[in-house]
Amino acid sequence: MAHLITNVLVADGDGSPPDAVDVRIEGDTIAEIRPATGGADRPREPGDTVLDGRGRLLMPGFVDAHAHADGRLFDPDVQLALLRQGVTTVIGGQDGVSYAPGDGGYASEYFAAINGPHPSYRGGGIGALLAGYDGVTPVNASMLVPAGTVRRLVCGRSTDAASAAELERMTALVADGLDDGALGLSTGLDYVPGAFATTAELAAIAAPVAGVGGVYVSHMRGGYEANSAAGIAEIAAIARHAGVRVHVSHFHAEPSIVHALLGELVAAGVDASFDAYPYTRGCSILAMPILPAELTVRPLHEVLAVLADPDQRERLRTEWFPAIARYASLGPEWPSMITLAHVAAPDYAWAHGMTIAAASDRAGTDAARFTLDLLLASRLEVNVVMAVPHERGDAELASILTHPAAIGGSDGIFVGAHPHPRARGTFARYLRSLVVDRAALSWADAAALVSTRAADRFGLGRRGRVHTGWIADLALVDPGSVRDTATYEHPLALAEGIDDVFVAGVPVLAAGALTGATPGRGIRRTDRTTEGA
Repeated sequence: MAHLITNVLVADGDGSPPDAVDVRIEGDTIAEIRPATGGADRPREPGDTVLDGRGRLLMPGFVDAHAHADGRLFDPDVQLALLRQGVTTVIGGQDGVSYAPGDGGYASEYFAAINGPHPSYRGGGIGALLAGYDGVTPVNASMLVPAGTVRRLVCGRSTDAASAAELERMTALVADGLDDGALGLSTGLDYVPGAFATTAELAAIAAPVAGVGGVYVSHMRGGYEANSAAGIAEIAAIARHAGVRVHVSHFHAEPSIVHALLGELVAAGVDASFDAYPYTRGCSILAMPILPAELTVRPLHEVLAVLADPDQRERLRTEWFPAIARYASLGPEWPSMITLAHVAAPDYAWAHGMTIAAASDRAGTDAARFTLDLLLASRLEVNVVMAVPHERGDAELASILTHPAAIGGSDGIFVGAHPHPRARGTFARYLRSLVVDRAALSWADAAALVSTRAADRFGLGRRGRVHTGWIADLALVDPGSVRDTATYEHPLALAEGIDDVFVAGVPVLAAGALTGATPGRGIRRTDRTTEGA
């Protein structure tokens, strides 16, 4: 059976202006691309289907280079949210914490408010984790080896620098993950245990990544924004020592800072890229900026005992909380700048969507006491949207996103009743804001941002272009209606203007609804001389 997509303008990923074409798909592959004729003269076999593109734009399926869908990709609501944005592949294992290697327990506890629990993975490494996506989801998944999870397996809850023997074991685990098909190595240096990893340790375990042509991906140390220079300097040092290509996760800062620091990487001879979502506010677990890393690295029951102890609570309030204002430029008004996105404790469900300042007022207590009560009741499972003092406008965001090293990434978190809108809006927002509204990018440039660069850089095989012989991961975009509808006030609204999507040649979204087909798979690192999977 073949699929014919007729009467479309194709943005092929090579930078050429869109051309009117008809596309024939056979199996999982683009079999033919011809000038548009409406398909009337095409030879057809019984069962062939024809989709009239109605002049829409046919683009290579979008790649979310920074996604937290690791455990949520099996949820139809999450699948629909991604496909309505045109996303056909997500890259997980981000920020140094995910399920594999190991039994998945650490990620399910520490990152419960980010990735959620995995419905089936209980061990077996990166290979088993990737295999768990094969044929059970309409969206593809690739993985990075999470350095924090590796450190947790080898060093436990230690805050000390790794010993030579521990470095050897960690390096071996990274190499195993790469052999299983991981795209590279990720770090989360504001999270635990990554916060305790030294630069020398990170350079050592990144060496196998360089050896296979993978990418070192880093949530860098220090909270970003005005603090970004030190984090970029550390990434440059790791790149030099390991000889590895690097990618900066969710690089949010003033445009002048982003451009200057990327320029420094280039001047230092570092092969660097970055992702950035088109929003100013961030999102993370509440425990990360609110509690000391030396506390949260301890077993959960010990952390909860501290939060329940009156003397320890008072010490946190008086000695630690004044330092929170320094994290990521939150400032002294941090209670009014943190909005509750996910609260696991049912007794606090009323607080979803409220700032800590408003919620603590309603609870009749101060912000510090309320925050400690909330974390205790939720067993730390809380994620939040965090504002910064200056909300960047579209022009400032465009200045960052039009950088030639920019790659599309949502940092989307699908856990929560009132999540950050980036999970459901990022890719449609790229197209609406950068192409349709501002003309900061052409459609050809947009294809590179949302698909081609990620596929090229991370080794996703024959994906990221609309070429004969390439995998038919495709999205049809209506340039006139594509837009994000999710907002900070209404974050669950789905994107509009992308109603038909193919994965591996199979329609997975038709007329804006899931078809029920599950051709997605765990994509292993590869190159285009191989099959492309």
